[in-house]
Amino acid sequence: MTLDKLLRLGKKINEFILFYSRLFVTLHRKEYKNMKQRIRIKDIALKAGVSAGTVDRVLHNRPGVSAKARKLIEQALSETNYKPNAYASALAQNRVYTFVMVLPRHSEETYWDEIEEGAQRAVEARHDFGIDVKRLYYTRFDNASFAECSRECLALNPDGVVVAPSTLNNTRMLADGLHENDIPFVVLDSYMPDLRPLSFYGQDPVQSGHFAARMLMLLATGETEIMLFKQTKDGQVTSKQQANREVGFRHYMGEHFPAVKIVELDVPYEASKRETEKLIDAFFEQHKGIHNGIAFNSKAHIVGDYLLRRNKREVQIMGYDMVPKNEFCLRQGSISFLIAQHSFMQGYNSVDALFRAVVLKKKVEPVNYMPIELLTRENVDFYRRTQL
Repeated sequence: MTLDKLLRLGKKINEFILFYSRLFVTLHRKEYKNMKQRIRIKDIALKAGVSAGTVDRVLHNRPGVSAKARKLIEQALSETNYKPNAYASALAQNRVYTFVMVLPRHSEETYWDEIEEGAQRAVEARHDFGIDVKRLYYTRFDNASFAECSRECLALNPDGVVVAPSTLNNTRMLADGLHENDIPFVVLDSYMPDLRPLSFYGQDPVQSGHFAARMLMLLATGETEIMLFKQTKDGQVTSKQQANREVGFRHYMGEHFPAVKIVELDVPYEASKRETEKLIDAFFEQHKGIHNGIAFNSKAHIVGDYLLRRNKREVQIMGYDMVPKNEFCLRQGSISFLIAQHSFMQGYNSVDALFRAVVLKKKVEPVNYMPIELLTRENVDFYRRTQL
């Protein structure tokens, strides 16, 4: 390199250093200015003519402050547009907050198991604030069990509750008790606005049903029949969410594919593995022309596993939730698509919503619809379950 080129390079380096030095100074001046403008409790106390301790009592709504002093402090707060540090204030409380989760009993590797994992992660993330979550479980389809679980929940007098609803009437009794005691609660999975919850986390089930029908018919083009796999108790599916997905699904099919027959494979919720297998055997023996099906819960793997063991490669089923058993069938090809609804994030966000409302005294969004994502064996490795 010639001397002339070295001189030009040195000049450019000096210009570069000078530019970023000026930028560094400018940024720090702005930060210093912001620090100077930040209002402190002692500034409010000086303006109101009271002690900093008196201001602190007003900010935390504690007794022992005269009406005159409170008025002066409130006026000073208004004039200075003071905004307290919610996190610092919450930490200063130095107390334990107890939240309760009311969930259906479930086996491992299910939708609800992932919700619990998400809730636990939220507890760990807010460890410094003394957050504790207790879990209470009720038996599905058992009104007495849900009622007992509700009584246990209310007896604990928690700071907040996350509830997976039973029927509307059963859950209303719990909701009424929580409202009477000014206990905020978050509803998961099935949105029931009549209960007046603090917040809701779950998918829009009707829109999800529309989406499922559209995706399924990409595979079932030209088919005259498709299978709808259901698990029921006394003829009813296990949740309102599933029922509403079916409503959306049937609406889309009726509008766009009215000639396609939807044939139900109804398996009792309490059926044994052997009994379930016999029912599936009989179904495919009777409907040999069916090559595609759908399940509106996380149990598509029941049919998916059957198809793998019977080596029925010409048949596929579509389902919900990225639980391990479903993932296995997806990778093996017996499940065509999975619709993910981020159950982990539902658990995390429900506890976080209570934390923000109860501890930080902040407003939270009343309705939070989770994304509707389509997973195949080609993109399943890129699915971010936690999204934290």
